[in-house]
Amino acid sequence: MIVGGGAAGLFAAGTAAAQGLSVTLVEKNRDVGRKLAITGKGRCNVTNDSTVREVMDAMTRNGKFLWSALTAFPPSSTMAFFEERGVALKTERGRRVFPASDRAEDIVRALREYCAAGGVRFLHGTVTDIDVDNGRAAGVEGDFGAVAAGNVILCTGGASYPGTGSTGDGYRLAAALGHTVTPIRPSLVPLTSDDPDCAAMQGFAPKNVRVSLFSEEGKLLFRDLGEMLFTHFGVSGPLILSASAHLCLGQKGHILIDLKPALDEDKLDARILRDFARYANRHFENALTDLAPASLIPVLVARSGIPPETKVNAVTREQRRELVALFKAFRVAITGTRPIAEAIVTSGGVSVAEIDPKTMMSRLMPGLYFAGELIDVDAYTGGFNLQIAWSTAYAAATHLVKA
Repeated sequence: MIVGGGAAGLFAAGTAAAQGLSVTLVEKNRDVGRKLAITGKGRCNVTNDSTVREVMDAMTRNGKFLWSALTAFPPSSTMAFFEERGVALKTERGRRVFPASDRAEDIVRALREYCAAGGVRFLHGTVTDIDVDNGRAAGVEGDFGAVAAGNVILCTGGASYPGTGSTGDGYRLAAALGHTVTPIRPSLVPLTSDDPDCAAMQGFAPKNVRVSLFSEEGKLLFRDLGEMLFTHFGVSGPLILSASAHLCLGQKGHILIDLKPALDEDKLDARILRDFARYANRHFENALTDLAPASLIPVLVARSGIPPETKVNAVTREQRRELVALFKAFRVAITGTRPIAEAIVTSGGVSVAEIDPKTMMSRLMPGLYFAGELIDVDAYTGGFNLQIAWSTAYAAATHLVKA
């Protein structure tokens, strides 16, 4: 019995069925793969073309737990699986792997066909309990009745994108059987700010900037180079989503954005001097067009403290140094994260201490397995979280043969 028809559930069901097992998958939605179909803005970043070690390095929680599962089913196996089933793949920047068609539905279709080939039986309904017989998982009960099974794999996902069915059911089912569920929080999620400059620059998406996230106490939590986005509520974009993985629930802090990471302060100052020489008779507010986009200039001018109508040939060295500092450390206060419903993944979940890392079977309940986002493991954006789903599902499904 597989509970949950998302990425992990479909792959676990098909893999178990391919080995001759009788498999039933129950999904609360009328369609399987609903969340998978919208991942990557409908393109589905199916994995990352990385080594096992590189995937481990991309983990933000409990990466060591995944070593065995990733070794048994690494990204290369994921790519081969879909290509062998007619899904041409392509690799983009950051080694992100997508279907060549840019259609997530092609991934869902391949998984449906994989399940159909093995004769997987589908039920639609909500599981309310895991049945136990002689200390072993023995089936499930729900609004569809009771179904006996020799093994049960929970693949119910987390609590993000609840409209797709990920409403945290698996946490309740696991806890009811005595498992520890570490507190959940949003991860890979936009960050909120009460800084009005964010709304003023809404839509500004700087590329090749360096973002550093600090806690309220000033501790560096994250730093990387890439892209981000200013929004009406704060900041978003790839860099910010990755940074959010390091912000605890309810934690505040601030980010410093290096808008010109390729230039040190002296070189940036020299660049500003050249521009000022070129536009010597312009007002300060009109002399930054070669250095910054239109949406950023008014904010830089206001933050610099230099009167906008000042002629650039009258700007002092000290004022120019302040401008350089603004470019190199543009500060935005962070008040928290957007709701978990908007997160790409859920951080937290069933404690890895209670799961066998080789088989994904519960250490507390024989015959009960876990796969996917339900487990307390997660990673940066870039296809790594779906790789967690494939690898943990494979580990659970292949162990069922030996159970």
